[in-house]
Amino acid sequence: VDCQYACPAHTPVPHYIRLISQERYTDAYMVNWESNVFPGVLGRTCDRPCEPACRRGRVEEEPVAICRLKRVAADFKDDVAGLLPKAGPANGKRIALVGGGPASLTVARDLAPLGYELHLYDAQKKGGGFMRSQIPSFRLPETVLDEEVSYVLNMGIKAHFDTYIESMSDLLEKGYDAIFVGSGAPRGRDLPKLPGRKEADANINIGIDWLASVAFDHVDKIGKRVIVLGGGNTAMDCCRTSRRLGGEDVKVIVRSPFEDMKASDWEKEDAIHEGIPIFDNHVPKEFVHENGKLTGMTFEKVEAVYKNGNRELVPTGEEPVFFPCDDVLI
Repeated sequence: VDCQYACPAHTPVPHYIRLISQERYTDAYMVNWESNVFPGVLGRTCDRPCEPACRRGRVEEEPVAICRLKRVAADFKDDVAGLLPKAGPANGKRIALVGGGPASLTVARDLAPLGYELHLYDAQKKGGGFMRSQIPSFRLPETVLDEEVSYVLNMGIKAHFDTYIESMSDLLEKGYDAIFVGSGAPRGRDLPKLPGRKEADANINIGIDWLASVAFDHVDKIGKRVIVLGGGNTAMDCCRTSRRLGGEDVKVIVRSPFEDMKASDWEKEDAIHEGIPIFDNHVPKEFVHENGKLTGMTFEKVEAVYKNGNRELVPTGEEPVFFPCDDVLI
C-alpha cells in the first residue's frame, strides 16, 4: 500500500499501515500522532478527503480505509503517556491561545516542547472546542476526546477554562509575546426572510447551535415530528440526534438533488439506515403556524438543470408540498 503520492498531507500513512498489519498499534499511533494531533477523533469523524484520491481505487472497488485505520490504532494502542514529548526548558516567552479547540491545541502541542509558556483561554468547562460541542457523543465518545485533549494539556499548558475573552485590548495588556486566536467560526445559516420564521421561532433552531445545546445538556428532548433543513454533515448529525432525543418522524429535506448533497455518502447511509428519509429537490417556502405554534412547512418542488457546468433549480410547476412538524432544525 502506497498512499503518499495520492495524499501528500499523510506521508506517514504507508508506514503506520504496515505497523497496524503487524499489530504494532502503539507504534502506529505514535507515527500518526506526529502529523495528526487527534487520531482517535479523526478515526471516527473525518470526512475522508484522502480516500477518493487513494490509488487503490484504480484497481479495487474501495480505497484503503485510511480513516478507520486511524481508529484501529487509537482503540488498540497501549498507554502512550510515557512516549509523548514533555514541556521543554523555559525560553522566557509567553503566548496566549484564545480558544480551546483543535487549532489552539495543535499550536500548544507544537510549541510546548520548545519551551514556550502557554496560556489557553476557553469559555467552556473543558477543551476540545467544536469537537466537543458540535459532534454528537454517539459518533465521538467523550472518553476518547478527553484522552486526546489531555495529551496536550498535560504538556504544561496553563488552561483557563470558563473564561471568555471579551476584549483583545485587555489581553494585549497582559504582556504576552504573541497571541494566537483560534476561536473558530460558530455561525449557522438561518432563513430569516422565510414567511413565518419570526412567528414560529420557539420551535425553530439553528442546527449547529442546537447540537451544542445537546452536548452541554441544555436540551434533552425534541418533538415527535422533526424537519431537518440542509444536506451537509451537520444536517446528518441533527437528524440522527433527533431520533435519539425522541423524534419519531424525522425527515431531512434538501434543495439539491440527492447526489449533490454535501453530506458524505456514509453519513447519508447511516441516516437512512436509522429510518430517516431524505427528500431532495424541495425548496422551503414557508413556516406554517397557528397562533405562533409551528405546525409544519411548505415546499416548492424543483428539478436540477445543468448548463455549462452550472446548476439551476427550476420549479416543476407542481402544487406546493406540506410536511407537518413540531420542530425544525436549520
